[in-house]
Amino acid sequence: MRLRHPDGTVVHLGYGTNVLPAEDVAGLVAQATRFGDRLRKRLGEDRVGLGLWLPAEAAHRLDDDPAAVAEIRARLHDHGVEIVTLNAFPYAHFQSGPVKKEVYLPTWAERARLDYTLAAARVLAGLLPDDARRGSISSLPLAWHHPWPEEQQRAAEALLAELAAGLEKVEAETGRRVVVGIEPEPGCVIETVAEAVDRLGAVDRERIGVCLDLCHLAVGFEDAAGALQRLDAAGLAVVKAQPAAALVVDDPADPRTRAALAGYSEDRFLHQVRRTGDRAGEPLLARDDLPDALDGAAPLAPGSPWRVHFHVPVHADPRPPLRNSRADLRASLEALLGGPRARVEHLEVETYTWSVLPGGVPADDDALAEGLAAELAWVRDALTDLGLTPV
Repeated sequence: MRLRHPDGTVVHLGYGTNVLPAEDVAGLVAQATRFGDRLRKRLGEDRVGLGLWLPAEAAHRLDDDPAAVAEIRARLHDHGVEIVTLNAFPYAHFQSGPVKKEVYLPTWAERARLDYTLAAARVLAGLLPDDARRGSISSLPLAWHHPWPEEQQRAAEALLAELAAGLEKVEAETGRRVVVGIEPEPGCVIETVAEAVDRLGAVDRERIGVCLDLCHLAVGFEDAAGALQRLDAAGLAVVKAQPAAALVVDDPADPRTRAALAGYSEDRFLHQVRRTGDRAGEPLLARDDLPDALDGAAPLAPGSPWRVHFHVPVHADPRPPLRNSRADLRASLEALLGGPRARVEHLEVETYTWSVLPGGVPADDDALAEGLAAELAWVRDALTDLGLTPV
């Protein structure tokens, strides 16, 4: 879907396909067309955007076969699907079993990460609609936070410099501009926007910026307006944002609340937990995963509300007494797109956790598409409330 900001900027809204399990090229295209058809029908749209998760093997295969990329682009167009953004954060096997901290491998200190990202950029250049101003790719926040010695930071900086040069070459060869957004995430080398400013100080600002996952902002108790001020001061652009909602636990000491929360303690994905300190000015208290916070060797004290990195559907609260961070999400969207100029052009809804939500997975593709469409509709309506108009 496309919407126009009052300043004239076209804002692309789509759904991230890392919610779907396919990893080979044929499966990725089949899912994109199948769900594209379903989403268009439910939303009443002529075209729908998807944020394509492109695993490393598929990225390299397509990079070696430009004719296949052109064929896929034509097929997606025939189904009313457009691709302006890729997710190149998970390297592989995101929906096929437990990933936990493996999702941060390879790190940005390893050449495999650079090779994968540049392959994805070349593929995206071939998939972009003719009238798209540019493409965007989201990538991981360098690595999990430990271990990360100084030599790895220097290695990452060198590879990010090569990334910028490679992106410049893509533009020179294809005429299509692709930029990469590093995505801060709790528990990682770059956990917050302030850490992004610090760790990305040497990057080429024309080619590399940040991807703001609005669930991650909420988990870290970050204010989007303040985050934008820090990024502006550093000259770092928001190249992509992911409207997503975190799980909010108002009273983690309540037995009923803890029983409900236990239903979200699952084995596939990492669910970092944060709460404010007991005194003003103290750093956030943290646990790496929800099972650690609830029942680990050092459980998280329940003295103040918890935020859990569990992407829950943006349009509906979980069963009480739990809720989602929808109020924070609205405030973040207002900071990004409610002002006199658009601060981001690409929005990718990213509730990749439908397969592990309490109560069981959706019964079939139709049921899942119904949920994804409801999320897209909620974000679309939130944007029109801010003055954007459908294109």
